Amino acid sequence: MKLFAQNRGSLLIHVIVFSAIAIFLLGGLVSWARLLIQSAHNETQKLQAFLIAESGTEYYRWHLAHAPEDFQDGTGSPGPYIHNFQDKDLNTIGQFSLAIAEPSVGSTIVVIQSTGSLSGVTNKDSTIETQLGVPSFSKYAVAANDKMRFGEGTEVFGHIHSNDGIRFDGLAHNIVSSSKEEYNDPDHSGNNEHGVHTHKEPVDPVPPENIPARPDVFEAGRATGVPAIDFDGLTSTLANLKTLAQNDGLYFAASAGVGYHMVLQTNDTFDLYQVDTLMSPPTNKCNNAGQQNWGTWSIAPGGETFLGTHPFPSNNLLFAEDHVWVDGQISNARITIAAGRFPEAPGQHKDIIINKDLLYTTYDGQDSIALISQGSISTGMNSEDDLRIDAALIAQNERVGRYYYRPPYWHNNSYREACDPYHTRSTITLYGMLATNDRYGFAYSDGSGYQTRNIIYDANLLYSPPPHFPLTSDHYEIISWKETN
Repeated sequence: MKLFAQNRGSLLIHVIVFSAIAIFLLGGLVSWARLLIQSAHNETQKLQAFLIAESGTEYYRWHLAHAPEDFQDGTGSPGPYIHNFQDKDLNTIGQFSLAIAEPSVGSTIVVIQSTGSLSGVTNKDSTIETQLGVPSFSKYAVAANDKMRFGEGTEVFGHIHSNDGIRFDGLAHNIVSSSKEEYNDPDHSGNNEHGVHTHKEPVDPVPPENIPARPDVFEAGRATGVPAIDFDGLTSTLANLKTLAQNDGLYFAASAGVGYHMVLQTNDTFDLYQVDTLMSPPTNKCNNAGQQNWGTWSIAPGGETFLGTHPFPSNNLLFAEDHVWVDGQISNARITIAAGRFPEAPGQHKDIIINKDLLYTTYDGQDSIALISQGSISTGMNSEDDLRIDAALIAQNERVGRYYYRPPYWHNNSYREACDPYHTRSTITLYGMLATNDRYGFAYSDGSGYQTRNIIYDANLLYSPPPHFPLTSDHYEIISWKETN
């Protein structure tokens, strides 16, 4: 009996121990469950605050679609701008607060900081920072409204597009696209070609054969039958630039000479010259291509008169109703230079010429130049052998390129110098973009012109173009999005 009593006491101890353990574990489980519930509740509140913040961003996208230049939420006063947020039953459950940073001069990028909060809840706010921008005409490395040919020796970094057909025999690191499914290539006879094709061996098949991949030419591929670019809208853009320059920029009427020469400086100024005389061609056999407006487009030694030094205007816009020669260098500056004669008339278009380097100091988007001409943008006969142009170029009615300067030749056993030594140049590098209404070209099939052509797209131009640069849309698009807390 005494042994039985001891067993009963031992059992009781075990019951007590295991009960204590069970109670401890159950308590821990309850605490853990409570923690999970609280955590889920906190996450739900945080998610609701996040969704309210996101709604604030979407609200202001909608607002900008209807008032694209209003960065004060329709109040005319500085922010922050606070709006109640209601559920489906129209009960106010929270708020979003908007802090809006309007675009800097020449940029379309607006920064929206939207903070969402729940009514009666603290420390659960969520903030989203979004960058919005309107795409500019400079979304392309090359944009054209005519048939285009890029010969061997051409290397392009950036999207190439033409509203007509493209023959590309160089190396494209991005998409090459055409609005045509097929077209008649004027550089040879025969059947129609695909809208984007190459004659680099092996030559592309013609329609209806399928388009081959050809990654040795088109590294990122090619596309045909895509929507066209609107070049017609550039006319109103140029007229508007004249008005803006007359109001807040610098406007120059027709010169007493051939045009103006603007030399940009790194201290936000430029030296202005009147161009009086141009170089004469070396012989009378320098041109036989019959090109309209052909000339040397090169300033003769001593052929210009200094007019003065001007600071860049507040709206960073220069406009001349005459031809303009441009070169020099900028530093932490954004400037647009336009040339045109109004009322507009064929045969009276004004051109822009670049014969010497036009350079940025930094390449992070702080420096930006646009050259917009009513006629052509050209390099002249005496342009630099190794020429670099850092700019976005638009030729509204004519073309971006170099006129034809005839190489030496033999005629009736007689050596003719023609345009020698100006007929060939070594390398041209364009860092930026170009848009051309007519067929582009800095080289010709007989070997004249620039032997190496490099076109490097400046991605900073897309949403942060030079001042007053033409846009391709009226609507803001999201550039970047991040949650900051």
